[in-house]
Amino acid sequence: MLNNWNPPRMPEKEELSQRLDAARNRLYELQMQIKEHKLPVLVLFEGWGASGKGSAIGKVIRNIDPRFFKVATMSAPTQDELRRPFLYRYFKEIPEQGKFTFLDSGWMDETCHEVLEGKLSGDNYLLRIDSIRRFERQLTDNGYLVLKFFMNITKKEQAKRMRILLDDKDASWRVSKNDLWQHDHYKKCKEVFNTYLRDTNISSAPWYIIDAGERKWAELQVLETLIANVEVAMQNTGYSAPLLQNTFPLVKMPKLADVELKGKEISDEEYRSELKILQNRLGELHNRLYRKHIPVIITYEGWDAAGKGGNIKRIAGALDPRGYEVHPIATPEPHEKARHYLWRFWTRLPKDGHVAIFDRTWYGRVMVERLEGFCSENDWKRAYNEMNEFEKELVDWGAVVIKFWVHIDKDTQLARFTERQNNPEKQWKITDEDWRNREKWDLYEAAIDEMLQKTSTTFAPWYILESVDKKYARIKALKIVIREIEKGLKRKGEDV
Repeated sequence: MLNNWNPPRMPEKEELSQRLDAARNRLYELQMQIKEHKLPVLVLFEGWGASGKGSAIGKVIRNIDPRFFKVATMSAPTQDELRRPFLYRYFKEIPEQGKFTFLDSGWMDETCHEVLEGKLSGDNYLLRIDSIRRFERQLTDNGYLVLKFFMNITKKEQAKRMRILLDDKDASWRVSKNDLWQHDHYKKCKEVFNTYLRDTNISSAPWYIIDAGERKWAELQVLETLIANVEVAMQNTGYSAPLLQNTFPLVKMPKLADVELKGKEISDEEYRSELKILQNRLGELHNRLYRKHIPVIITYEGWDAAGKGGNIKRIAGALDPRGYEVHPIATPEPHEKARHYLWRFWTRLPKDGHVAIFDRTWYGRVMVERLEGFCSENDWKRAYNEMNEFEKELVDWGAVVIKFWVHIDKDTQLARFTERQNNPEKQWKITDEDWRNREKWDLYEAAIDEMLQKTSTTFAPWYILESVDKKYARIKALKIVIREIEKGLKRKGEDV
């Protein structure tokens, strides 16, 4: 893209000033419309060192109410961020509906830096590109406007600007060692940038190359591009993104009605004996996980009163409390509802070597949100593929992902509901919503069957825990967790 790029014609001084005034005023007018349309706008500035990324952001935000935007400088990842998935720190920054986020550098800069250092190449580079393309597509499919600007300057212009900065003792800090290295290896960097731009130039989030040789001209290009895209995006409110065909290998799952629950039980004596042995083994494996930097993500879905809480308690009871966290997932808070539905799960992911246990998960999208009308039909149908992509991202990062459906029959649920209702110490566990959901058992069962069929992948399959006997389900869950962790350790060359 850079090799074939022809810079646009810069207007004369008077026209430039007139268009700048018009663009600044128009952006000021648009900000309230963006809020009313609940349009989230993510603007990424990439480019050469000293090309004016920070300056461009500063000029754009002067035309926006400070309550409606956030600026984030994405410098080198911290030690904590390096222990998370690559996209973690970028997903954290996505804006709420009706607001802007401006990123001074981002996933392009980090990726190209790793390529130039020889840390990322071949299949790993292709995996990264796939990850980035999915990230950007998921955002735009979910109503985000994603704008990507590359600030382009010549090697001669870069040298001139860096000399000016280095000669100013108050500004010399703005020229980093990487900027100097980049200038010395301008041709090599240009080839890496060009390849990256070509590989990530998707129709829903294309690249805009900005002629940044003259600052006012650069500002005008950014403003007019931003305004044009915002206007189109507001006209397309209510757009339904295309449903993509699943490309991930699936594991065949039985329908819930065909899962045999009778006979899945264990004696109290056998339970106590196995529980002790299995918890000791899991505790031992947790120490190895930490040493080998393997993250584990355990998710629980299931019928109300199926025994998820007790099951989680027996898993967590075997772990070092410093190395795990349980996330009870309830109705999203307003600031969570105003973002991509996966945001609240991305921000709860564990560091490598740690365990995250989710009591309810992202699968609420295709169950309660689907059946209660909290999202559109296009949203929940599209979510199957998006959740498979999310889990593939986690597995490619190195995580062990274990998904449980805790299963009981309708009669068992009624007996447990009745017991809770009649026991003052357990009444807090039963709500009117539980009874309402029970009335929709058949609808939920059909939705769950579809969920299991479409999201049980070979890399993150579903496991059904028969939980009419809660003790049986707890032992089965412990055995599965131990087995999957042992597989993860073996992949790291660990003798288990």
